[in-house]
Formats: sequence, C-alpha cells, structure tokens
Amino acid sequence: MLVFIDDAGDAGFKLEKGSSKHFVIACVIFDDNLDAEETALKIKRLRRSLKWRDDHEFKFNKASKLVRLTFLSEIKSCNFRVRAIVADKEVIRSPELRTNNTKFYNYMIKEVLSKSDGSIKNGSIRLDGHEDRAYKKAAATYFRQQANPRGSVINDMKFVNSKNDNLIQLADMVAGSILRSTQSNKTDKDEYLKVIKKRIEDIWYFK
Repeated sequence: MLVFIDDAGDAGFKLEKGSSKHFVIACVIFDDNLDAEETALKIKRLRRSLKWRDDHEFKFNKASKLVRLTFLSEIKSCNFRVRAIVADKEVIRSPELRTNNTKFYNYMIKEVLSKSDGSIKNGSIRLDGHEDRAYKKAAATYFRQQANPRGSVINDMKFVNSKNDNLIQLADMVAGSILRSTQSNKTDKDEYLKVIKKRIEDIWYFK
C-alpha cells in the first residue's frame, strides 16, 4: 500500500493577517503498486500533452481552472482512494498547536493516519520532503510513535521531492480541491470535488 500525503492552506493561526481559515491534509492511497505506476504515467502523459517541461509541477494554487479540471478528469478513473482531514482553525483551542506551525502540521498528519479505521495498513508513506534533515528525523519518529501504536499503519516513511513525483503532485491537487470546497466566497468551490467524488473514501471535518 502506497500513501502520498500533501497539504493545502497553511499551518499558521494569524487569521486576521491572511492565514487560511482551514487547513487540509490529504492522503492518496494506492492498494497496488501497478495502479500507482499507471496513474503516474497518465499524469506524465497529460503534462506532455500540455507541452510542459517534464519538471513542470501540477500545483493547485498555480494552475488555471481549466488545468485543474483537465487534470482531475484525467485521473478520476484511476484506482486510488482519498482520505483527508479538514481543520477549521477557529475551533483549535490548544495553545501549543496554535503557536507552533510544525506541531500543528504534524498533529494533523498523525490524526488522519491514526484514525484511518483500518483503511491504511502497513503503508509506505510518502511526504513532500521540503523540510530540513532534523525535521524529517523528528517527524518520522513522531509519526511512528503516535500514528502507529501497534505497528499496523506505517510500514516505512520517506520524504520525496514533489517536483520529481507525480503522485505527490496528485495529492497536492486533491488537497487543493478539498480546501477550495470550504471557501464559500469562491465561485468554483463545488466544481473540483464533484469530478473525483468516486475516489473520496472519507473527508473528516475536524471540529
């Protein structure tokens, strides 16, 4: 089982100064390596059809509405599952989480992994590896201890570069679609999740 994780929104709590009201962690889960390979290849072919460079990332925040819908329509028939957590920051009361972005980020990942109701088993977890080495080591230890109490959820964990990983880019596009659905002031808020609704296994609205 392969699990690709990315986020949308930001982990900050300065809501009056521009921090996002919601924060999303999305897990894209493949039960078979072949399904993952076929999905990655489909994304690569889509990039070529757009005449983009091979290192051009699909990122929800930087994509046009047309590219978002084209991407999601292309992968909606692929064999993967989505589990996600959406946090409304206004209901987060813990001073520790509200004042430490890294702890809040890690806590949300821990929550979505540990409460997967048996849906994630012995997963090879892949996270966007833009943080430093000290963070990676501490985070891997935290997730193993907190999200993997009986050793049944996480088999291994690696940090990968999203620029070189089509399936982390898929997780970004899914997370962005979920976040957009919370933004009532956006005219396209309902359009993206509608395309991939059959791939959604669970979205947990953390309150």
